[in-house]
Amino acid sequence: MPNPLKYNKKFDELNEEEKKLLAINKKTIADFVEQSSSISDVNYATRNAHAKTYAAAKGTLWIEPDIPESLQPFFDKDKFDLIIRFSNAQLKIQNSKKDIPAYGFAVQIRDEKGLLLANYPLVNFPLFPVNSVSTFLKLFTAVNKFYIKKWSSLFPLLFQVIKMIPSLLTGDMIRHTIRLFRKRNDFILSFDYYSIGAYRLGDQMIKIKLCPQSVDKNTGRKQKMKDSLQNYLQAQDFTADVLIQICYNLKDQPINKLNVEWKNAPFIKIGEVRINKDSLLDSRDCTTELLSFNPFESKIFFQPVGKIQKLRDEAYRVSVQTRRKINKLLHGKNS
Repeated sequence: MPNPLKYNKKFDELNEEEKKLLAINKKTIADFVEQSSSISDVNYATRNAHAKTYAAAKGTLWIEPDIPESLQPFFDKDKFDLIIRFSNAQLKIQNSKKDIPAYGFAVQIRDEKGLLLANYPLVNFPLFPVNSVSTFLKLFTAVNKFYIKKWSSLFPLLFQVIKMIPSLLTGDMIRHTIRLFRKRNDFILSFDYYSIGAYRLGDQMIKIKLCPQSVDKNTGRKQKMKDSLQNYLQAQDFTADVLIQICYNLKDQPINKLNVEWKNAPFIKIGEVRINKDSLLDSRDCTTELLSFNPFESKIFFQPVGKIQKLRDEAYRVSVQTRRKINKLLHGKNS
């Protein structure tokens, strides 16, 4: 294999127009979070994405004994402790039996002292529909305004959605959208999960894929997803393979083009995520809801790469700061 392409901070840099749009977007994020308790009809300020928690659990990352030598410095232990949050991508929390099949599998990795090493918010769709930072910011701003102002912001939202359509028409996007539609009723733990964007692994850049082992896709078909997931994790062990791809060149493995899959980059198994049965955290404990999986809190050599990823850094920061402010006013506690 060729030598991996090295990380360069230029992959993350925004131009002046993008910075101005980001400032506007951050204001709408703060406005959304400030009003999120009434938007979702709950007694706390919610996240501005993946607001609905299904469950959280303790787990373990077991490292493969024969991983490539170049990766060994980053996985110098046999195992690492995990905290995992399962979620739905909707901004608004709804107590409905049927959720859209957009799921999150957020992983927090800690060392033997309990110190944070990395956060990886994975999702069950491998691609992102927008490559243009400007288009994404305008769309995200319109979505936030729609939830706050409702019908008065409908037409700006529709306009931004229409502008996004061309980037939805790649072969990879169409294929995975059809696949997701066919799996729309499947159990949450039967999906593969992906990092979408790239992450640093030292000077290398990688994408992550998590593949569950032997999970029945028909589990809990007649239950709400939250109930079926919690029942499963209370009664059964769960195991998933952890695979990575390494970036070798921008033509085959683009960093800032997220609506196509990486090519000519074989998957390398680095370990397994295991959740032993009855390892659920108490969903009634407020500390479960207040867990943070911000990937920019990771050690610097595990952090996200790319322009769209950079936007997430700013969005997480504003969202967390606003949540903490509001929840402290509501309950006298930080979040």
